Amino acid sequence: MGGRLTGILELPARIESLTGDARARTDRLLEVRAISGTTDPPASLEPWLAATFGSVDDVRAQSVLRVTNLATLDAAIFAPLRARRPVDGSDHARDLAAEIAATEGDPFCDPAHGTPADSFGRVRGDRMLTGANAALADAHHAVLVFDNHDPLAFDAGLVSDLFTTGRAWADRARSADPDAGTYLLLWNCLWRAGGSIIHGHAQALLGAGRHHARIERFRRDADAYRSQHRADLVGDLVAAHRDLGLAVERGAIATLAHLTPTKERELLVIGPPGTDERDPAYAGAVARALIAYRDRLGVRSFNLALWRPPLGDAGRTLGWETFPTITWLVDRGDPFSRPSDIGAMELYGTPIVGSDPYEVIRALRQA
Repeated sequence: MGGRLTGILELPARIESLTGDARARTDRLLEVRAISGTTDPPASLEPWLAATFGSVDDVRAQSVLRVTNLATLDAAIFAPLRARRPVDGSDHARDLAAEIAATEGDPFCDPAHGTPADSFGRVRGDRMLTGANAALADAHHAVLVFDNHDPLAFDAGLVSDLFTTGRAWADRARSADPDAGTYLLLWNCLWRAGGSIIHGHAQALLGAGRHHARIERFRRDADAYRSQHRADLVGDLVAAHRDLGLAVERGAIATLAHLTPTKERELLVIGPPGTDERDPAYAGAVARALIAYRDRLGVRSFNLALWRPPLGDAGRTLGWETFPTITWLVDRGDPFSRPSDIGAMELYGTPIVGSDPYEVIRALRQA
């Protein structure tokens, strides 16, 4: 592609430069395929293409990269030109702060009266209060309602309180239902990310039986990888991202700009097996990632999910004792963009990504 090369398109060359264990590890974990394509635009379209995409030549000859995780079969197609494509119906001029302020007074502004209580009561955190979700998705399903109405008015203290309050709620629920152990913490920020109420809030789910499907699948993939390669999948994932310049590490906590993202600017914050998400080092790493999202990358709508082994005895059974703590973050795009960021390719094919993980990791390093 003409013009500025993005970091992700240089990934094959980065892999070629690796040697020894680093190259062997990357080769067993990742398949990277560079794809070239051409178009033949009519002359009448050239002014619009130049204005929209920066260069007609960039449209005529395009480079796309497909990255596949061979252990999990997660994959992404990096198509940098798609970040420049026009989007009908976007209204970037709308004032998000005004939209948020206009919903002050919603039910979550008074959660003690605007949400049901769990049968075991509510948990009061430093900066949030729990309620029961009115539409349950598991035996126990909480909303953790932030004191501040603005969902983007978060800081490290709120992230720490979210992890602490979520676990306090789960412990309270387990005291009433000892068989429940599959714990999942979620944060859908704003409507673009599936948040049906603007007021800042997260959700926590707790149930019995198998863990949630994506977590169980990842555990099985890790077990299969260990059997096939006599290596740890997550350890290799962290090391491969480090070797390719896509990791920020502080002590035992690693933050990765993911090479097979679900969608734009996906980050993984990984703690080794046994990491408690309430540990200040871990919660701090998640907070730094979120703040970099908001302040360095301009992200306004995102999804967050905390993966961890089941609570209690179930988390110490075979297969879970080596499972890490992982927080997933993904950008959901412009809140005022009319088209969805997810289409048939994301649902039934391979996610197409326009952002560059090397730009994301640079923002994290500057945070």
